[in-house]
Amino acid sequence: QVQLVESGGGLVQAGGSLRLSCAASGRTFRSYDMGWFRQFPGKEREFVAVITRSGGSTHYADSIKGRFTISRDNAKNTVYLQMNSLKPEDTAVYYCAADSGLGSPSDPMIWGYWGQGTQVTVAS
Repeated sequence: QVQLVESGGGLVQAGGSLRLSCAASGRTFRSYDMGWFRQFPGKEREFVAVITRSGGSTHYADSIKGRFTISRDNAKNTVYLQMNSLKPEDTAVYYCAADSGLGSPSDPMIWGYWGQGTQVTVAS
């Protein structure tokens, strides 16, 4: 069992940066792959990025590749999403997720645990 709490969202101007954090409870954090998703109003949750248990491998959605970076600190039970060159179309609620099961990490259904989400708003 793991509980996830996101922070770091807010309002930023286009071209700006934000760093989201997701703090996990429990001593099993390092045994989970970790991911970030986002959700636009009225839309399904959309994959953003994933990082493996050791942090040795990452994968990104094409829409944010080169602008966002996922990282983790297993000593702090925290995963991060550094977001640079933000665009108004990045405005969404961002969620972290833990414990991807078998299947494509871009499928929200295979993730076992979710945070409550943090709002990111990018003004033009």
